[in-house]
Amino acid sequence: MSRSERPTPDILRHPSPKALVSTVATRLITQLAEIQREERVPSLVLTGGTIADRVHEAVASSPHRDLVDWRNVDVWFGDERFVASGDPDRNAGQAEAAMLGSLPFDPGRVHVMPASDGPYGDDVDAAAEAYADELAGSDADLFDILMLGIGPDGHCASLFPGRTEQSDERPAVAVRDSPKPPPTRISLTMRQLNAAREVWWVASGAGKADAVARAVHGADPLDVPAAGPRGVERTLWFLDDDAASAI
Repeated sequence: MSRSERPTPDILRHPSPKALVSTVATRLITQLAEIQREERVPSLVLTGGTIADRVHEAVASSPHRDLVDWRNVDVWFGDERFVASGDPDRNAGQAEAAMLGSLPFDPGRVHVMPASDGPYGDDVDAAAEAYADELAGSDADLFDILMLGIGPDGHCASLFPGRTEQSDERPAVAVRDSPKPPPTRISLTMRQLNAAREVWWVASGAGKADAVARAVHGADPLDVPAAGPRGVERTLWFLDDDAASAI
């Protein structure tokens, strides 16, 4: 199915960041539990950033968290900062502190992107290729839920405006000289970001409003990468009123 044939995105507005976080966390728990009732292992792609961190914390502290068998959830990452494993900039470390370490996830099902002090050393190309190989060897043809944030410049994952990485045909790619520090990263490509049943965008704050509006209204993904990823079955934009103010 081409991107143009996919359902039109749904916009879900919330009066505050707190309400936004609560909605996303509750819906995530509910949907993962529903997938498991179908006797499938759900595959979830996590994103980084402040609002995502709050969602992760809300999931971990939710009174409904035990509806999900967390041992049987596959976790992936949309992008990662290619720094040492203990660096506070790493999305994986932030997710571990906020959610992964508080719930009984199976470490073998948490697919962390390599760090710069990992088995590939500072060879970011080899690290990205290894993650691509891991994706290729997984059971799921499509992610169930792929969560993404959006930058004020319209970037998503570590795909930035006007850059060549988003057109790369490999599932994951090295990113050098990123306009946002740290400069070296690994990112899923547009091809892989479009391989999801549902894409969930989560954005808060007036600083994201213009980028959100351009993405929602179908800007050229080369200029606004966040205009590119859409779910095969559904694309949801979870926004607070400030982030939705320019739509």
